[in-house]
Amino acid sequence: AQRDQCLLQERDKRAKWHGIPTLLQKLYESSHPNSDLSHAHSFLKVLSSQLSMEAMSFVTEDRKTAQESTFPNTYTFDLFGGVDVMNDDLVKDCLSVLYNCCICTEGVTKSLAARDDFVLFLFTLMTNKKTFLQTATLIEDILGVKKEMIQLEGIPNLSGLVQSFDQQQLANFCRILSVTISEPDVGNDDKHTLLAKNAQQKRNASPSRAEVNQVTLLNIPGFIERLCKLATRKVSEATGANFLQELEDWYTWLDNALVLDALMQMATEEAEQSSTESSDESSLATSPLRHRLPQSMKIVHEIMYKVEVLYVLCVLLMGRQRNQVHKMLAEFRLIPGLNNLFEKLIWRKYTASNHVVHGQNENCDCSPEISFKIQFLRLLQSFSDHHENKYLLLNSQELNELSAISMKANIPEVEALVNTDRSLVCDGKKGLLTRILTVMKREPPDSSFRFWQARAVESFLRGATSYADQMFLLKRGLLEHILFCIIDSGCTSRDVLQSYFDLLGELMKFNIDAFKRFNKYVNTPEKFQTFLTQINSSLVDSNMLVRCIVLSLDRFESQTEDVKVVEVLSECCLLSYMARVENRLSFLFRLINIINVQTLTQENVSCLNTSLVILMLARRKAKLPFYLNALREKEYAEKYPGCLLNNFHNLLRFWQRHYLNKDKDSTCLENSSCIPFSYWKETVSVLLGSDRTSLCAIASYIDEPFMDLDRDLLED
Repeated sequence: AQRDQCLLQERDKRAKWHGIPTLLQKLYESSHPNSDLSHAHSFLKVLSSQLSMEAMSFVTEDRKTAQESTFPNTYTFDLFGGVDVMNDDLVKDCLSVLYNCCICTEGVTKSLAARDDFVLFLFTLMTNKKTFLQTATLIEDILGVKKEMIQLEGIPNLSGLVQSFDQQQLANFCRILSVTISEPDVGNDDKHTLLAKNAQQKRNASPSRAEVNQVTLLNIPGFIERLCKLATRKVSEATGANFLQELEDWYTWLDNALVLDALMQMATEEAEQSSTESSDESSLATSPLRHRLPQSMKIVHEIMYKVEVLYVLCVLLMGRQRNQVHKMLAEFRLIPGLNNLFEKLIWRKYTASNHVVHGQNENCDCSPEISFKIQFLRLLQSFSDHHENKYLLLNSQELNELSAISMKANIPEVEALVNTDRSLVCDGKKGLLTRILTVMKREPPDSSFRFWQARAVESFLRGATSYADQMFLLKRGLLEHILFCIIDSGCTSRDVLQSYFDLLGELMKFNIDAFKRFNKYVNTPEKFQTFLTQINSSLVDSNMLVRCIVLSLDRFESQTEDVKVVEVLSECCLLSYMARVENRLSFLFRLINIINVQTLTQENVSCLNTSLVILMLARRKAKLPFYLNALREKEYAEKYPGCLLNNFHNLLRFWQRHYLNKDKDSTCLENSSCIPFSYWKETVSVLLGSDRTSLCAIASYIDEPFMDLDRDLLED
């Protein structure tokens, strides 16, 4: 070795290599993770100095001389593998050191996150496939603690970078993107109130960084199309006898798709190495990665990719560019693709004996398959909600069925149904909506999937009420299934019950056949009492159903020329219950009493709107003074005069500020109630009237000593 060193030094002098080969050898030896990296740094500084001097000469008057040199320093550096050492080994080791420091010391991650130039530089390292995984993992950790969201448009040549990724890299990149396009969670309950949100929106009138980043992504050519291909690509399933048990063994500790990639890469390298070293089957059995990964990890690997991709698509669907995203998702056949994966991957069939149970709770959040199913259902909810593309969730035969229902009922087809492009709908015997109904009926009563399944189906019904859509679902036994879950299943989950109340409301609204079916199922006083108990146990959860019953009753009472309607009105226990004015007043009193301006959220503001619906319908029949006086009498009976009506007055003032500036919300109110928004506004104005002689103004029913209307709680 000493003789080789002497020969190298002699050759170095003759060729004028300036010691570069020796420096590279020392750099290589000192750049492994267990080496003293301070030595590597000193060698790098010497090399950098030599290369910098030569580079400077290339851009000054000495350029010609430098080019005529027999062995310029940069040539020598490359000749002896300097570029390879920098790209593959040293960069990977540097990233590894930084990542390990971030894991062990939170302060390191925060200090790196504060350096925007360094974060943007890291993105440029993702162009090298050999360092991609290490770079992506480090970026993800750094962005997780970064105070200010990074601006994607600041990444050098972002479009070219994304287009250079293969599908595997793009899926992992979605993990990083999810941090950059999601609005930060405010984290404090009182900041989730509508009062705080409205104040925040006034302060931040311009688009947020997350919204700007969403637009940046949508402008990358082919980005959405590639995500759709990733979301819908098929994967061959392993069929080993112990596959499900192995699957659980793996994902109990694998929480990161990047780790999975490293394992897959390792397995591939080992397989290549074993093919050149030995063909002995016994040697394969000694390596669990080599033997088990290909059969046990393929599916969970693909599932974890799809979770990230579906999340990004879901966020974009809920953003300001929703219509643009919708158009692209339809064009690239996302929905038919997911439909084709439903039984083979998304909702694979298990028998009771081989279903994966993670610890004590099969629906725990750390299961990749659970995350995948929930993300899939959230995507469908966002896709269907108040959008005409919702009919892409059906197949051609199911669309024909909707048309036949409309024809039989002698009502025009919904325009969105007529305009649906049949080439973009689901293939096969069932569409996605029907498949979700099928699996929903098989879920255990308290399964968390029920909540998301019900939300996905409800979103299909939301908007302007469609009789054909309702009948399509009624024919498939959905109403009876919901009533079983509410009354007979023993379900105690408030989230699941709320989702079923909301779905039942959309399913029954204005539909006399649905109320007839309800009465047939709830055929004993005991069942009806159980149903009422569930409703009354939490009006925040059930008020949308209460609103549906009140609106439907009002419409049916105006259709007394229809024999069928008259028959159901006289026989249906639910309609008879709501027809009694004392029951409507009881609901009204409690709806107003459980909310105030300071506690209003997106979840409970529906209680305010339901109370308004009750009073609007009363106003139509000239009974508004009767209802307001009943509220006053209730206050005095409870020995809290002025409390209820003052609170309601403040709630309505907030309502004006909140809804008169939000087109979408006002459209939703109008579509869901079939009451023109102008009548909503007019009724609120009448109730807030300052003329104490008006029998329709709240102020007329509050005695002077208890007036608290001048206090502006909205500004607190």
